[in-house]
Amino acid sequence: MSGVALILGATSDIARACAHRYGAEGYTLQLAGRDPEALEADAQDLRLRHRVKVSVHRFDVLEADGFAPFLDALPTLPDTAICAVGFMGNQGASEKDPQAAALIMRSNYEGPAMILGLLAERMALRGHGVLIGISSVAGDRGRASNYIYGSAKAGFTAFLSGLRNRFHGTDLHVVTVKPGFVATRMTEGMDLNPRLTALPEQVAEAIWQAEKHRRDVIYVKPVWRVIMQIISALPEFLFKRTRL
Repeated sequence: MSGVALILGATSDIARACAHRYGAEGYTLQLAGRDPEALEADAQDLRLRHRVKVSVHRFDVLEADGFAPFLDALPTLPDTAICAVGFMGNQGASEKDPQAAALIMRSNYEGPAMILGLLAERMALRGHGVLIGISSVAGDRGRASNYIYGSAKAGFTAFLSGLRNRFHGTDLHVVTVKPGFVATRMTEGMDLNPRLTALPEQVAEAIWQAEKHRRDVIYVKPVWRVIMQIISALPEFLFKRTRL
């Protein structure tokens, strides 16, 4: 099994792990990010390690006017597209600064949703494709500690759900990935419970298996499904007293 995989936000640790996982399966890789020069070193490593074709492309999730030209410039329309774009930001700062809040919302919802929507239209015309969006358990319920980031991820989760529903019964499949805590540069310095924390390679493997078995929504660490079910089930009068 092989094809072409486009990885958006390709400089992230999860994206790099996905590139290696799909490269190991013989996929031609399209790496897209804001800094093509930084991606070229990764591309060369992937070429040498997996003996696959790798191309590098500039992509900025905040530049919506460039989305269509970006897709037009790809060597070929990918069989699989993985959106690993994400920006956690700072909750405290974004509570006081609308521009900081907007950056979080645009980076985690608006931009990812729009680019995957355009990809969906093109894949549907071709007749097949797989779209994989990396969302977050933070979007399952708004919590005081990260409700701006969580609200953006909630929007992205809802978008992916609607897109999946729209194309049900066709050969276009949409996967929602909820990793929970992941040991990456973005979470470096945070005190994470190891039982709740995945490695980037574990996320990549879960994504590969989700595509292979056509799963819809996956929690990389299954315990997160239980945790979020409990949190989501709390009555509002009790939930608002928590400090989650």
